[in-house]
Amino acid sequence: MKMPSPPALDLVIVKGKSCHDVVHGDIPGCVDVVREAYLAHGAGNTVNPPSYFLRFPERPSARIIALPAFLGERFRVSGIKWIASYPENIRLGIPRASAVLILNDYDTGYPIAVLESSIISAARTAASAVLAAETLRDGKRVRRFGMVGNGLIARYIHRFFRGMGWELDETVLFDTNPAEAAKFESALRGQGERNVRRAATFEEVVSSCEVVTFATVAPAPYASDVAMLAHNPLLLNISLRDLDPELLIASENVVDDIEHVLKANTSPHLTEMKLGHREFIRGTIADVLRKKVTVIPDRPIVFSPFGLGVLDLAVGKWILDASLANGSSSSMSDFFFEVTR
Repeated sequence: MKMPSPPALDLVIVKGKSCHDVVHGDIPGCVDVVREAYLAHGAGNTVNPPSYFLRFPERPSARIIALPAFLGERFRVSGIKWIASYPENIRLGIPRASAVLILNDYDTGYPIAVLESSIISAARTAASAVLAAETLRDGKRVRRFGMVGNGLIARYIHRFFRGMGWELDETVLFDTNPAEAAKFESALRGQGERNVRRAATFEEVVSSCEVVTFATVAPAPYASDVAMLAHNPLLLNISLRDLDPELLIASENVVDDIEHVLKANTSPHLTEMKLGHREFIRGTIADVLRKKVTVIPDRPIVFSPFGLGVLDLAVGKWILDASLANGSSSSMSDFFFEVTR
């Protein structure tokens, strides 16, 4: 009996520029694959184990996180994102986060690609933010769009909102580091944004804006005044630890995955511990997309995404396919050496 020929075992390398070009060349396409990943996850066609946090006793602010996952349906790919968060990098003039994504073949388990992933991570985060906004509120016009935390993630979120055709009449910025807010303001004006201003406090941002993103490195809640929510804003709780439980109790709450988000002292986790139950969560974003649940109108809405590894796989596989098609990736045919039994 003739044995089948062994499969090709090339390893594809996708550099940061290729990732950047694919993402920014088709922001709606990126949002679409994130939507697909959420729906696949909601339908049970994924495996998304808990993230593993590597911490360092001598560097309490630093961590490296492993996010393994499997994404089924048309993607049929598994992999792991290995992302480092070193806030002190900012003082060195380099980004806080760095990451790689490894994708594995569905049939053999062999690694098929290594992709620069700080861009993938920022893109999938921004895509989830704008997808939540489009799902949880009516219309694509915002009179005042607030951004608390003005680093890389905030820049991607703003770009994705614009890339999805949102009308942002005014963008209001706040960062505990005034230099970051000033740099972000300058960058936005350089992109043609005319109505941008910096706020003196985060309270000013929250109380005056219809949609507010939180993208900070805050380790514990600091925003606690429920009166800030009197105008029923949508809060995109991207960094997960800015909001006091009282704000979540006063709001409609949607998450990406209930089990994942209720851990690690996130705002939803602290709310669960305070209340002794999780009934304050209306449902997941997949539930809302499938119209299995609806949020109650005329209340504040908080979207709290823990950040699922399946989103990285979806965006990574999309980028891999595009980079192979446009020739911007490179292949290593000799990465694996002993490939015979």
